[in-house]
Amino acid sequence: MSIPLSSTTPAESSLWKGHTSQWVHFWYYFFCLLLAGAAIGGIPFTLGMSAIGLVVPLFMWIIRWWMTKTTSYELTSQRLKIGSGILNRKLDELELFRVKDYAMDQPLFLRMLGLGNLTLVTSDASTPTVSIKAIPQVESVRELLRQAVQSERDRKRVRELDVDGGDALVN
Repeated sequence: MSIPLSSTTPAESSLWKGHTSQWVHFWYYFFCLLLAGAAIGGIPFTLGMSAIGLVVPLFMWIIRWWMTKTTSYELTSQRLKIGSGILNRKLDELELFRVKDYAMDQPLFLRMLGLGNLTLVTSDASTPTVSIKAIPQVESVRELLRQAVQSERDRKRVRELDVDGGDALVN
C-alpha cells in the first residue's frame, strides 16, 4: 500500500553520498601490522607455529575495514541517512529540520589527507549528536548541509527556539 504524495510535496533528491575514510584507523592498522610482524618474527623460534598467529591481526584488519566500509552516509534534500552493519543492517534517518548546529573540524593528520569531520547537534531524541568522520571535501559537504537544513526549515515553516536552556521547534 502506498500513500499518495500531495502535488506540493517536492521530490527528495540525493545531494551527497559517502563513507568514512579508512585513514581514521591508521593506528589500529599499524598495530595489526606490528602483531603480524611479531608473528612472522617468531617463526624461527617456534618452529613455524607462530605463523598461525598471523590469522589474528588479519582477522582484526578485515573486520575493522569491513565495518567502516559498510557504514554509509547519504545527504538528501530532506534527510541524512546513515546505514551501518555487516550482517544485520541498520538505517538511521535524521530529518534535516531537526539539525540545530553543525561543526567542522580538520585535525592536522586529516587535513594533510584532504579529509575532515562533521559533527551535527540535533533535536532528535534518538540521535542528539551525529558524527561523520574523515570524509573528503568536508567544506563542500558542510555547505550542502547548511543549505539543505535552511531549505527544509523554510519548506516546513519550522524555526529553532531556545527557551530557558530548553529547546523547542516552532511552526
